[in-house]
Amino acid sequence: MRVVWTLLFAAGLAIAAACDAPEEGVQESERDTANEGANASEAAVAALHELFDEEWERGLRENPTMASAQGDRRYNAEWPDLSDEARAASQAADREVLARLDEIDRSLLPEEEQLNYDLFRYQYETRVDGHHYDHHLITLNQRGGIQSADDMVNRIPMSRQSDFEDWIDRMQTFDGYMDQTIALLAEGIESGWTLPRVIAERIPPQIESQLVDSAEESGFFTPFENMPDRIPEEEQARLREQAIAAINEVVIPAYHRFHDFFTEEYVPGARETLGARYFPDGEDYYAWRAQHFTTTELTPEEIHEIGLSEVERIRGEMYEIIEALEFEGDFDDFLHYLRTDEKFYYEDPDELLKHYRAESKRIDGLIPPFFNTMPRMPYGVTPIPDSIAPDTTTAYYARPAADGSRAGFYYVNLYRPDTRPIWEIPALSVHEAVPGHHFQIALAQEIEGLPAFRRYGGPTAFVEGWALYTEWLAHEMGVYETLYDEFGQLTYEMWRAVRLVVDTGLHVMDWTRDEAIDFFMSNAARAEHDIINEIDRYIAWPGQALAYKIGELRIRELRQRAEEALGEDFDIALFHDTVLLNGAIPLDVLEQVVDDWIEEQTS
Repeated sequence: MRVVWTLLFAAGLAIAAACDAPEEGVQESERDTANEGANASEAAVAALHELFDEEWERGLRENPTMASAQGDRRYNAEWPDLSDEARAASQAADREVLARLDEIDRSLLPEEEQLNYDLFRYQYETRVDGHHYDHHLITLNQRGGIQSADDMVNRIPMSRQSDFEDWIDRMQTFDGYMDQTIALLAEGIESGWTLPRVIAERIPPQIESQLVDSAEESGFFTPFENMPDRIPEEEQARLREQAIAAINEVVIPAYHRFHDFFTEEYVPGARETLGARYFPDGEDYYAWRAQHFTTTELTPEEIHEIGLSEVERIRGEMYEIIEALEFEGDFDDFLHYLRTDEKFYYEDPDELLKHYRAESKRIDGLIPPFFNTMPRMPYGVTPIPDSIAPDTTTAYYARPAADGSRAGFYYVNLYRPDTRPIWEIPALSVHEAVPGHHFQIALAQEIEGLPAFRRYGGPTAFVEGWALYTEWLAHEMGVYETLYDEFGQLTYEMWRAVRLVVDTGLHVMDWTRDEAIDFFMSNAARAEHDIINEIDRYIAWPGQALAYKIGELRIRELRQRAEEALGEDFDIALFHDTVLLNGAIPLDVLEQVVDDWIEEQTS
């Protein structure tokens, strides 16, 4: 209209100009309204991202060890503050976040920012709901805690002189961190928030591994053994001397004090019960944990039934493989054969490590046809530290540093290699490395435009559900070369189905530890040592094990929905982009994302 108005005015058509003037005014008013709306939207987005940034920074300040693992060196000399005052301030800040979100008009946000808003609110609502429970009083379990604090040096960059000085400063304040830990554990004894005694009894030997005779034997000294050449020799000598003093004068005495407290007070004061239902408000607590880890409204009883159904289905598929192998014997005989036959095991841990590394490299080459977008960050395969290997699971993954200074790592357990069957290595490597955890987690960190809380976090149901889905996907990829490998995949899938049954059984239905072990043993071929460690993991970490199978089932369901809707037009690589390129999100949000993609593909 501006062009028309200008031309008419130039031609001297005053009447036309007069007629156009009111319309011009209307347009100016509309533009003003539009500008006001745009400004309001920009202000809402700015307020939201300011909150994101402030909260990310708060998270790093409150969790300095996490910041160090992310590659952020600003807090490298600090431990978390476990005091009552710090926790109260943190919880108040959590509630303030929700109040500030209420002040932001969600309707003014663009669609992608509305998703950020919803995910951020979900995260903080869950945290605030958890304030009701005193689970902070359980600061450790058999899989890690202050008893293995030296493992931090494997997760933080140690390349500058200041890194070593920070580590020395951290060691010099270790006694305060230890005192706060002991105080919380002692409060847990009084209030009923302790580990079960059967779990607590596994921890003293881990503490004892820190009670070395000389500082040079301590894991805290490890970074000083091979320091970078860029640090002058005289400075290296000074730093080593200071490290030895800090370990001898602070760290080792703190662990002696901790060992006395743990063996004389904590273990005798730990609860005899196993289930989370025996915590104060325990049944509500476990229901909250189940919903938190699965990002669903499923009740523990419903999850238990899903688990029983999945166990039955997977067992049927296992029978088919046993028949194909023409094995003479029943199901239990076959499981015994897989657990005991020497051809499935290594005696030498170094040979087992070589196999893990070779298998991971082989799988790398099978990835491209199934994915359009792949992470730039590489990963390594490395042993689980000896100090915790006897008490932890077969493998786990550690994410890359946010600043790119450390790759992702697939940690493998070399303790007792005669209990680590080679038929489980393909499925395990897919899950922990690629296209499982490393692929999804490293890729999320590299997605431009996502706020930090989405790049570096996300629901366990998505993260673990994706990794379990990739074990199933590996059939299509050609990962499993033998029927034993395929049985290994089913064993791992059965393992996650069993989890639904035994986790809910232990924490809601008063199952004993032996009942849980027997149920696991009768349905999966994993070694007894691993099964016991797994059951103890579920006892110590209520609800977390539910996430895997629930997440995997939802992703497989969404893939089937997409295949049925798109038919021959279904593109597996595009589907995987759709699932992965929003980062880790709750399952109901993922469902909406996939449904929207299907609609786009069919329109």
